[in-house]
Amino acid sequence: MTTQTEKKTTLKPVGNRVVLKRLETEETSAGGIILPESAQKKQESALVIAVGKGKTSSDGHTLPMTVKEGDTVLMDKYAGQEVTVNDETFIIAKEDDIIAIIEN
Repeated sequence: MTTQTEKKTTLKPVGNRVVLKRLETEETSAGGIILPESAQKKQESALVIAVGKGKTSSDGHTLPMTVKEGDTVLMDKYAGQEVTVNDETFIIAKEDDIIAIIEN
């Protein structure tokens, strides 16, 4: 009997791109009303999953990234490209689409 191992796909961003995982939104209003997905405001905060090497300057030097894996960030509302890998949804965005790093 042979066994097959399931191969997982990983995302490795290039250049000044980052892989983000949108943080979940609350599905119930303060009054206890369950909101349909269409009525929910999309959360603009996300967790940084992976980071590219950085942008290459005109003189050929790599500019370091400001964010790192594990950071929680605020991003532009419609930033990046949504992709689904291994049944999980991620956003691949440029570092310029990140507005701020949330520090606790």
